[in-house]
Amino acid sequence: MNRRKIKSLQDLENLRQEILVKRDPQKTRVSICAGTGCLALGARKVITSFKEELKKQGLEDTVEIRETGCPGFCEKGTIVVIYPEGIYYLQVQPGDVPEIVEKTLVEKKIAERLLYTDPVTNEKAIHEDEIPFYKNQMRLLIGDNIKIDPKNIEDYIALGGYSALAKVLSKMSPGEVIEEVKRANLRGRGGGGFPAGRKWETTRNAPGEPKYVIVNCDEGDPGAFMDRALMEGNPHSVIEGLIIGAYAIGSHEGFIYVREEYPLAVENTSIALEQAREYGLLGRDIMGSGFDFDVTIFRGAGAFVSGESSALMSSLEGKVGAPQPKYVHTSVKGLWNKPTNLNNVETWANVPLIINKGADWFTSIGTEGSKGAKIFSLVGKVNNTGLVEVPMGITLREIIYNIGGGVLANKKFKAVQTGGPSGGCIPESFIDTAVDFDELTKLGSMMGSGGMIVMDEDTCMVDVAKYFIDFLVDESCGRCVPCREGLERMSEILTDICEGRGTEGDIELLEELSEVMKDTSMCGLGRTAPNPVLTTIHYFREEYDAHIKEKKCPAHVCKALIEYYIDGEKCTGCLACLKACPEGAISGDKEKVHVITMEKCNRCGICYETCKFDAVIIK
Repeated sequence: MNRRKIKSLQDLENLRQEILVKRDPQKTRVSICAGTGCLALGARKVITSFKEELKKQGLEDTVEIRETGCPGFCEKGTIVVIYPEGIYYLQVQPGDVPEIVEKTLVEKKIAERLLYTDPVTNEKAIHEDEIPFYKNQMRLLIGDNIKIDPKNIEDYIALGGYSALAKVLSKMSPGEVIEEVKRANLRGRGGGGFPAGRKWETTRNAPGEPKYVIVNCDEGDPGAFMDRALMEGNPHSVIEGLIIGAYAIGSHEGFIYVREEYPLAVENTSIALEQAREYGLLGRDIMGSGFDFDVTIFRGAGAFVSGESSALMSSLEGKVGAPQPKYVHTSVKGLWNKPTNLNNVETWANVPLIINKGADWFTSIGTEGSKGAKIFSLVGKVNNTGLVEVPMGITLREIIYNIGGGVLANKKFKAVQTGGPSGGCIPESFIDTAVDFDELTKLGSMMGSGGMIVMDEDTCMVDVAKYFIDFLVDESCGRCVPCREGLERMSEILTDICEGRGTEGDIELLEELSEVMKDTSMCGLGRTAPNPVLTTIHYFREEYDAHIKEKKCPAHVCKALIEYYIDGEKCTGCLACLKACPEGAISGDKEKVHVITMEKCNRCGICYETCKFDAVIIK
């Protein structure tokens, strides 16, 4: 498509007005989440059903369907929002579409059964800001996802997109841009928390040309999908931030490094880049400013360690994605030994907000050392899972209970793991801790890229430590001995503890290994890898002692340390457990007390789940 090139700030504003004039704000629009989460729940079938039903009702010309990015409430997909009223329907299935079309689009009524229902009060919520999950957030970055078709640049421009870039290119010098970002104290959202403005300044001042800028979308933390949602749902916000950063740094070539497992992010970003080029927002002489800059998408191989800066740059160069010793920072000598600035997706997306609203606005949000808002991936044993965007300084309790709706099945909260596999587990006693870079670090955890996994009373903390260490064993590049051998040895010790072979001194050995790894590993993976072990030992030492000394798993998770037996006073001899047991470990006649032979039992727990009389007991 031949689009009119934007040559100035006025051209952009004229285009925005033309787009808005063509759009009737009162026209009925059906926005349907087509992010990865909702697609997995059947969104594509819902979209097809809407198209078919609208055609059947003769409404295809009067009702617009918009396929959007993820609005965050993944627990309740597929999400459908009817505009201009803003009616919010959750967990929509293809079979619900005829009712929505007939009742809401034709009769102008509400399909109440598809609204959010408060589990305590049973009150219905019609609009997004009435739903507790949303109303307790500060949705600066992902709030527009449900309003934007990521494959249509005009949606982003209509909402003010690229105005920050126009302002920078027409009114600000590179130095002024850097100073504004420095004043905002924007800290990197990828995990390190290093001030973005200082990194930009270092790269700009470093000797050598060309200079490169990179978007890090190699998001490998288990349960984390913040970057994916932004790249899928609003890629132009990231691209705009990247162009602004390139202008400030003096770079003319950029890369978006996306992990292989994110095909939709690659597709939507590729379309966004091409549309930006067509409008003159990328390429030569951007917006008539004389500034040249373009971007290439690079698909990573999916290694967790490739998220580390030097490893990512090695991968971009066509080498193995393994960390390098940082005698010199990558901001000075990075990609092809040239000055290179690397920030993650969320960091870049914050830049247009800072430019448009000012550093003072940004610093009015958050805590003394951590400004702005942060997106977290809230998952685990919590009622409302999904992406939450909150101001820095909000407490863990507010996130888990006010936004997350509390722990599943009203069970007792036990811990929350923050910061990905290299983060730490924070116990209930610190649930009122403010969430920011510094406070989480004080507890032995970290912000990381924003993963947040909630655990309940049925979680074994030794098993949790083992899970994350086993993950890191597989993801370690193996180049340095402390990380490679330390993780392997930790995994062996934790496995022994979980399988009943733990011995006195194992805990002390884990602590000693942790200190060595923290002090001597080559990169951040090895230096932070002990966090899950150290925090679980520090806060849940009694669970380690129970595993080692008593050969018991208090949470009844570690199979080797579990025994099942049948309470003779409760057993009715119904034969249900006997028939369900896959190993034939249960014997007994009908209406007679049954017995479990532990030598045959594989500890699968089917008997426990099958018994309706609570006669099967776990020791």
